[in-house]
Amino acid sequence: VPGGFALMYKVLSRFEETGRCRRGYFVDSLGGAQFSTPEVVDRLRSFSETLEGRHTETAAVTLAACDPANPYGAALSWPQTRAAEDAPRHRPGRKAGGLVVLVDGALVLFVERGGRTVLTFGNDPGALRSACTSLAATVKRGSVDKIVVEKVDGQSIHGHDFTELLAEAGFSATPRGYRLRA
Repeated sequence: VPGGFALMYKVLSRFEETGRCRRGYFVDSLGGAQFSTPEVVDRLRSFSETLEGRHTETAAVTLAACDPANPYGAALSWPQTRAAEDAPRHRPGRKAGGLVVLVDGALVLFVERGGRTVLTFGNDPGALRSACTSLAATVKRGSVDKIVVEKVDGQSIHGHDFTELLAEAGFSATPRGYRLRA
């Protein structure tokens, strides 16, 4: 194309503004600047429930906290954590090494670098279970070397209800916390 992708990007951005196309991350192996028609996007969404023969009630994804696909801390403000009033304050942020777990687009977990502190959002046990499973899958595939959870919402992990969900996902108890290695 004469002018290269930079010129096409301007045209496609105008198309997006008028509703003639949508921008998103549609094909896993391609770059982040992808455009498609609304009809194709709707068709792709219809396949997401049956992708690879599985049907999931809640789709969880683990992202780097500073990933552009994470809307929290950039386009959206961080929601309130479930931390107790008297718990030491930990704040989520778009920090290097931090992770977020989104379930159906909603923030469920924020994991600080190394996993020492986890902040939870919302009260849905199904979403928390899906988030823990997604976090464990991220470690198992080698995207993160290891995670050792020592605190949840400002409280010690030992004796916390969250340990059951971590154990189900494959984490094991250690004197320091709950650990999972790649």
